[in-house]
Amino acid sequence: MFPVCPHRNALISSVSLPHSAILAAVPWMPGNGALHGAIFDRLMGWNLAILLALFLLAHLLLIAALLRRGAASASSAAKIPSLLTKWLPLAGLCVLYVWMAVTAERLWAADRFAGPAPASMQVEVTGVQFQWYFRYPGQDAAFGATRPRLIDAAGGNPLGIDPADPRGHDDVISSVLELPAGREVDLRLRSQDVIHGLFIPGMRLKQNAVPGMVLHVHFTLQQPGSYAILCSQVCGMGHARMQATLRVVPPAEFDRWLSTREHAVSR
Repeated sequence: MFPVCPHRNALISSVSLPHSAILAAVPWMPGNGALHGAIFDRLMGWNLAILLALFLLAHLLLIAALLRRGAASASSAAKIPSLLTKWLPLAGLCVLYVWMAVTAERLWAADRFAGPAPASMQVEVTGVQFQWYFRYPGQDAAFGATRPRLIDAAGGNPLGIDPADPRGHDDVISSVLELPAGREVDLRLRSQDVIHGLFIPGMRLKQNAVPGMVLHVHFTLQQPGSYAILCSQVCGMGHARMQATLRVVPPAEFDRWLSTREHAVSR
C-alpha cells in the first residue's frame, strides 16, 4: 500500500489561500464539499484567468499590427521594444506557471502517493452496468470475501458476497453513499464488468474503477449536503443513467443510519 502522510491536511491547507474570490470568478463550478477542493478551484481560476488574459493580449497585438501596417519603415527602428519590455512578461508567466505546477504536484502527491490515515473510514465502491453499489464493513471493520459466481442482484446479493465468510455477515450494501462530515474516507474502487469512472464534482474527485483491480482514493469531507455521483467513462448504452447520490451528514446522524442498516442485515 501507500505510505501514510500524517501532515496531509496541513499540506493541503498550506497551499490553499482564501478562495472566495476564485469561486466568484468561476460561478458555474458546483459547491465544494471536500478539504482539498479549495486549492483545485484556486488553480482552475488562475488557469482560466491567464488563458483569458493571453487571449485578449494576442488579439490586441493583432489589431495593433494591422493599425500600424501603413507606418513608415524609417520609424520602425525607434520602436523596437527594450529588453525589459520584451522579456519581463514572458518571465513573469514562466514563474507563475512553475508555481502552479509545483502546487498541483504537491496536492496530487498528498492525495494519490500518500495513503489515508489509519483511522480513516473504509468504504468499497463497485461499478456495474449501470449502477453504483457502496459497501460498509460493519462492526468487525472487515469486508467479506466476494465470488463472481455468487453475484445475484435480483436475489439480493449484487456483489456476490460469500455467505461462508463470517466477515461478510454484517456488511452493509447501499445504493446511496452515506458519509459523516469531518471524517477522512478511503474508497476502494472495483468494477464487475467494464471500466467505470467514479466522478463526484462536488468533491472535486474522479477515479476509474477497473475490472480485476482494487484502486484507492481518499479525501476528507467538510460540508454536509447532497452531491451527485456520476460515471465519467462511457460504459455502454445506459451510461447516462449510471448515477447515484452522496449524502454528507453529521456524525451522529450517520451513526444512526449505519446502526439501522446493520440491524436490518443481522436479522
